[in-house]
Amino acid sequence: MKPVSPLFEQIDKSISKKMNLFQNSFARYAIRAILACMFLTLGTAVAFAIAMKGEGIAHGLGKILYAFMFSWSLVMILYMNAELGTSNMLYMTVGVYRKRINFSFAAKILFTCIFFNLVGGVLFGFLVSQTAPFQNLEMDNYMFTAIGGKLTKSTSQILIEGIFANIVVNTAVLVSMRMKDDAGKIAAIIFIIFIFAFLGFEHVIANFPAFTLAYFASHGAMAEMTAMNVGHNLLFALIGNYIGGGLIMGLGYAWLNNLDSTYLD
Repeated sequence: MKPVSPLFEQIDKSISKKMNLFQNSFARYAIRAILACMFLTLGTAVAFAIAMKGEGIAHGLGKILYAFMFSWSLVMILYMNAELGTSNMLYMTVGVYRKRINFSFAAKILFTCIFFNLVGGVLFGFLVSQTAPFQNLEMDNYMFTAIGGKLTKSTSQILIEGIFANIVVNTAVLVSMRMKDDAGKIAAIIFIIFIFAFLGFEHVIANFPAFTLAYFASHGAMAEMTAMNVGHNLLFALIGNYIGGGLIMGLGYAWLNNLDSTYLD
């Protein structure tokens, strides 16, 4: 009898749950995707709010505080069973490779998830921009400077950073699936996500609320915040994220575990 990977047994169950929900209650699937960006917006907002305070204490402290606080976003998403497009890049690619789902249905789930992540990111990014911490901000504050930097990166930089961002995110997802203890799982997620947040890598879904929050908090005054720059970043971050999460982590680990061996994850 061919050995079975415990990790991929869990992944198969997750794929089956996603398919079932999508087929039986599209509205509930859409709400879970919107909620993913509610949690991302909250994590992004508190990260930027604390980073702005930190930069006032010591230059460079803001970046460290931002990365630590942003990492809690994925903890909320995973524990609240929200649907995140970048982790679904892994699930759907694995599902197609392992013949658990056909390509057209997998693509439908993935792009539906990303679309409703966008809806959630714009909605909650706008709402949070109306709260007290994001009123009357100076244009040289940490948040506007960081977002401005994202919007002026080259195509190759966005693509490469997008690849690494989703390698990191899906590593956190897979590691959390293998851990039994909640405290250990949370610590692992925080310190793994810290890597991509601190290094400033490009995560297309996280950029939905981040760009929205910065746009409305600045009242559209950021020079870098043009439709072309936003579209350029989101497109190549999306492509990079799929390469990193879907192909390298998803297809790569599915292939590594598709053999008659006890060396399985």
